[in-house]
Amino acid sequence: MIVLARVLHSTTVLSTLHLVRHGEVHNPDGVVYADLPGFGLSALGDQQAASLAHYLVGAGPIDAIITSPLERAVATADPLTRLTGLAPTTDERLTEWRLGKRWAGERWDDLVSVFPGELEAYLTEPENLLFVAEQIADVATRVVDLVAALDARLQVGTAVLVSHQDPVQAARLCLTGRPFSDLHVDKPEHASVVTLHRDSGPWIEDRYWVPPDPSIPFPPVNGSEGI
Repeated sequence: MIVLARVLHSTTVLSTLHLVRHGEVHNPDGVVYADLPGFGLSALGDQQAASLAHYLVGAGPIDAIITSPLERAVATADPLTRLTGLAPTTDERLTEWRLGKRWAGERWDDLVSVFPGELEAYLTEPENLLFVAEQIADVATRVVDLVAALDARLQVGTAVLVSHQDPVQAARLCLTGRPFSDLHVDKPEHASVVTLHRDSGPWIEDRYWVPPDPSIPFPPVNGSEGI
């Protein structure tokens, strides 16, 4: 059950969504960490989270902060919760794409040899992967279900959802009517914010913000950091 810590507006219409990707993670070995424990934010990630908090507070009132239960997402939300006084809630619907469980613990650079063809398929046809139990459309559905729950049950005008790169992108595509074949087009960077807004019509992407320090490019190979 989602519990709203504090209501700042009288509106009952969810009109603004800030979809946030977590900050950079400390991952010196370049492994696929998926939902493995022990992967917190790096020093840069902490800085990004602080910048993100100040940006969102400056963007207007916030009614709810909901995060993935994974450590890196909760830590990314911490500075924002301190600035706003809102107690965040966690929701499994914002967790990482479960594709990562299959690769968890492997180095990104080794995936091509350990799971032949899978990384290539993920990068070229992410909307139809035969080797995963959860398709990207399923990821979008669970995040959108959370949005619908906020819209139906809570007096929330603006919500911040802190999640992971693929779930954020999947929700972004689904809510704005873009195809899942665009999954790797303009993917959200670390601690970035995709802001969606609606009045009486469909969701429209209003703006995209990234912290002052650039994120590591995707895909994370040749020593880069994971999702």
